[in-house]
Parts: sequence; C-alpha cells; structure tokens
Amino acid sequence: MMSAAPTELRLRRAEKLLEVSFPDGARFSLPAEYLRVESPSAEVQGHGPGQRKWVAGRRHVGIIRLEPVGHYAVRLIFDDLHDSGIYSWAYLRQLGEEQAERWAAYEAELAARGLSRDPPPRR
Repeated sequence: MMSAAPTELRLRRAEKLLEVSFPDGARFSLPAEYLRVESPSAEVQGHGPGQRKWVAGRRHVGIIRLEPVGHYAVRLIFDDLHDSGIYSWAYLRQLGEEQAERWAAYEAELAARGLSRDPPPRR
C-alpha cells in the first residue's frame, strides 16, 4: 500500500509524541509508547502470522531521534534502544487511522496476559 509522504514529521520529545501531517490534511499525534508497541520490526511483529510479541512496560518510553529511510519511511530510535522498526508512510498513516482500535486491543491483550504498561519495579 503506497501512501503519500507526510508533509511534516514533528518530534515532540518532552511530550513523547510524533506528530504526522499528510498532504490531504490528515494529522495524527502518535504517542511514543504506541509507536514502540506497534513497531513494524520482526522483534515485535514476529516472522509470520501469530508470532506477534506483546511489549509491556513501555509507558515512559521516548523517541531519541528520527532517521529517514529513502523517500518512503522513517526509522524511530527509542530511548529503550529499540531501533529496528522502519515505519513506512503507509504504516504511519494506518497507525494514525487505527489508533483507537489498536490501543484498545493492546490494553486488552496486556490485561489478559497479566502484563502492565508500567516498567517492572527496580530492585
């Protein structure tokens, strides 16, 4: 699925948000935690159907920087050092459009597995 390149990508480090604007006027404000747990990397998505990993404990994750990947995507570098996800323009748009449903499913899956958005306590 091809999607037009965003007209703007704005990293708001303090708010832990990535703002994405598209040529047709669509705008999305995507939290770093959401982007991290929906990373397109094999580490999160697995290598095939049914292999998805549910990432817990990322409530406070931030994005350190963005790296362009050709003219079709961006790599997000998170402060938990996850950096292997390449977010195509189409995937960023999909994440924006499906944010409410995906987030609800994520929270439900964590609850079903007894996991939390909060990091484990330090010992």
